[in-house]
Amino acid sequence: MQTVLTAAQTRFLRGQAHDLKAMLQVGGKGVTESLIAEVALALEHHELIKIKVAAEDRDARDAMIDDIALRTEAALVQRIGHTAILYKPSQDRRQIVLPRA
Repeated sequence: MQTVLTAAQTRFLRGQAHDLKAMLQVGGKGVTESLIAEVALALEHHELIKIKVAAEDRDARDAMIDDIALRTEAALVQRIGHTAILYKPSQDRRQIVLPRA
């Protein structure tokens, strides 16, 4: 089940992600099983990550970002150019406390 965020929670997470550096980069091979595993692991450890997608075509880039979010069951917080911010609460230890809806 994919994570759903309210507008206030999205605003909060965008502020939290402002100073983050891109943790993962999607290259020429596109979205592979190993990439999904790495994104899922990074989300479990950090909860909020930035990824860069190297596709030149906007539609292809958006499709890759949507595919990654769907397969990792993460919420897409923001997408600007080649960079996307993903959030998924950790199963073991929650670090980010979201504001109430």
